[in-house]
Amino acid sequence: MAVEVRLPTVLRSQAGGSSVVSVDGATIGEVLSKLVAEYPGMSGQVLTDEGTLHKFVNIYVNDDDVRYLQGLDTPVPDGAEVSILPAVAGG
Repeated sequence: MAVEVRLPTVLRSQAGGSSVVSVDGATIGEVLSKLVAEYPGMSGQVLTDEGTLHKFVNIYVNDDDVRYLQGLDTPVPDGAEVSILPAVAGG
C-alpha cells in the first residue's frame, strides 16, 4: 500500500530536496523501514540503531500521533498521509 510521507525541512536534503515521498507499507514500522532503506541518511534521525522510533521525532498518520496508537505497529491505510515532525522542546 502506497502512502505519502511528508518530510520536515531537516530531512529533505536526504531525499533529494523532496518534501513528500511515496513509500509502501502496511504499518508505520514497515513504512519507516522502507523509507530509511531508500534514503539511508535518515536512519539515525528517524529510527534508532535498535529499530525503535527516535525519541526526538513525532510520527503522525492522518493527524494521529502513533505514540498514542500502536507505535510502530500502527496500521497505515492505503492512501494515508504520514507526517514526520521533529519534536520541539524548550522552556
